[in-house]
Amino acid sequence: MTSSAESAAAIAARLGVTPGQVVQELGWDEDVDEQLRAAVVAAVDADLVDADFDDVIDVVLFWFRDGDDDLVEALMDAIHPLADQGVIWLLTPKPGRAGYVEPEEITEAAPSAGLQATSAINAAPDWQGTRLVAPKAKR
Repeated sequence: MTSSAESAAAIAARLGVTPGQVVQELGWDEDVDEQLRAAVVAAVDADLVDADFDDVIDVVLFWFRDGDDDLVEALMDAIHPLADQGVIWLLTPKPGRAGYVEPEEITEAAPSAGLQATSAINAAPDWQGTRLVAPKAKR
């Protein structure tokens, strides 16, 4: 395993994904971090599901860039199939990268979509992750 693959596996662990979870991927495009995706697939021991999946989701990996759809509406769509204790990882380009999303946009969009940001991580060389969950009173 290369050091970058090891770091992707460590990030997958920090994302909290575990074997047997259903992980939905939204916003895939050619710019996503393939090592991170592969590490998540390995961690859950299953393929990622797409937007057409019609059962309960444990974790959403949501790749989002400035210029994509409205963030509030996109998050509200992502919440619909989410399990009660489910998590959305909003993955956005890091500062200076194409598609960078201002932190204020996430901070404002999350509560409007019925979510709260709980932590942030360095998810990949070009991507940062923000963990979004339903507030405890709503779970």
